[in-house]
Amino acid sequence: MEERDIKKIVREGYSKIAKENSCCSSSFSNCCGQRGIEREISLEMGYSDEDLEKVPEGSNLGLGCGNPVAIASLKEGEIVLDLGSGAGFDCFLAAERVGPDGKVIGVDMTSDMLEKARENAVKGNFSNVEFRLGEIENIPCADNKIDVVISNCVINLSPDKDRVFKEAFRVLKPGGRMMVSDIVLIRELPDYIKNDIAAYVSCISGAILKEDYLDSIKRAGFINIKIIDEVRYPFNSREDYASSIKIYAQKSF
Repeated sequence: MEERDIKKIVREGYSKIAKENSCCSSSFSNCCGQRGIEREISLEMGYSDEDLEKVPEGSNLGLGCGNPVAIASLKEGEIVLDLGSGAGFDCFLAAERVGPDGKVIGVDMTSDMLEKARENAVKGNFSNVEFRLGEIENIPCADNKIDVVISNCVINLSPDKDRVFKEAFRVLKPGGRMMVSDIVLIRELPDYIKNDIAAYVSCISGAILKEDYLDSIKRAGFINIKIIDEVRYPFNSREDYASSIKIYAQKSF
């Protein structure tokens, strides 16, 4: 598929999820089999009951493949950027950790998601969170302004992952860090999955081999790249093709 076609498909798929208020109600998603179990999905991904109580209703759509906030070790006063912020779930958790002197910026290319996220910010009285319309290949943020970049199962959807990591590197302050939860392949996908639109939007067809993903981060200039955790990703197949991975990387001082 062409890059413009991929982005159109992803934007339409996630717009539908935003409007229906759940990944589980979307025919595009393999995240779950029925409505109403977003909480169980999030608990399995590493969020706590306390985390889920802190966020406004409607911000947790059952998306993602991990909890990047949990491994980010956020400090009060830091500026955090969430790539592919959706309805704001991880942004709100990060906002609570950085406190009133900190700031969280969410970037998403889907207008319906941004609208929902902004409504949730008002609902939850989060004054230190801002949501911006933009693509993660061209982040709407100045150079060297961010302490921590986080992302949850979004970079795999980009057709130009090298560009995403270069942009993340650009906006980070010297010594800044990146915490990513994402899907990577442990072996090549067969063509019937690669060309499946539903598989793309549900995070599998856009994924690349783990070694290629790590090399892309390294090429962007990051150092101290570490795999924090890795588990099998339960795609609808009897064979193991992918895993969910949590990665730490740092921008040099």
